[in-house]
Amino acid sequence: MSAATAPGGAATGGAATGGAATGGAATGGAATGGAATGGAATGGAATGGATTEQGPTGAELLAAEDLHRAFGPTPALVGASLAVRAGEVVAVMGPSGSGKSTLLHCLAGIVRPDSGRVIYRGSDLSAMSDRERSALRRGQFGFVFQFGQLVPELTCLENVALPLRLARVARREAERRATDWLGRLEVAEVAGKRPGEVSGGQGQRVAVARALVTVPRVVFADEPTGALDSLNGERVMRLLTGAARETGAAVVLVTHEARVAAYSDREVVVRDGRTRNLERAA
Repeated sequence: MSAATAPGGAATGGAATGGAATGGAATGGAATGGAATGGAATGGAATGGATTEQGPTGAELLAAEDLHRAFGPTPALVGASLAVRAGEVVAVMGPSGSGKSTLLHCLAGIVRPDSGRVIYRGSDLSAMSDRERSALRRGQFGFVFQFGQLVPELTCLENVALPLRLARVARREAERRATDWLGRLEVAEVAGKRPGEVSGGQGQRVAVARALVTVPRVVFADEPTGALDSLNGERVMRLLTGAARETGAAVVLVTHEARVAAYSDREVVVRDGRTRNLERAA
């Protein structure tokens, strides 16, 4: 499910205009929203570089507690709960309409739950202002969506550098880091091209590079391979999970494909707005 079509306000996170990775420049105020002080600096965008430590692996980083969310008369979440540890890759699975994308949007602070809490590093996201949550998304969260959500007017290099520029990183330094991440995602050759000039698989790897360039603590991936063939999908997942583990980021991965979920450490099933852990065979 693309964040551009997410009910309840994904566009306020900036996803509709180029990815929530850019954090909602229109609503959060890229120039005045405090990206450098509202989380980007601590998340790595301003100072972290590609090797920033993310803290001890295994500590609880993000948790949803008894979330309820309805859109009109239709319930999307009914007491959903989920905990994510630092450095962990969690696959959220379920059929279309089960509530898994709504759960991701609540975890990311894009959608407010009607009741329940989302706790990130000890702070309740629902108690934060829109500006604070926007800054959090710019600096400490990374996003990958089904169709990439790259800004078509910018080159691939400029797309990857965009979250850093919003965090007021100097252009030369931002482009240096972006170039490094394009290389790590095996798409260095498309740096000067615009999104419409690259393949779907290349574009999605550029989107992954943009999600990781700030060295976020959590990467949210909503059906990241849904628009790709199996070969390109496998490549995107290998690079996404490998790079996230290298930097210590947690990944919350929404998918309905077992082959994609196989890249995770743990699976959680959402059905009719409720969550349950799926035990794997040893």
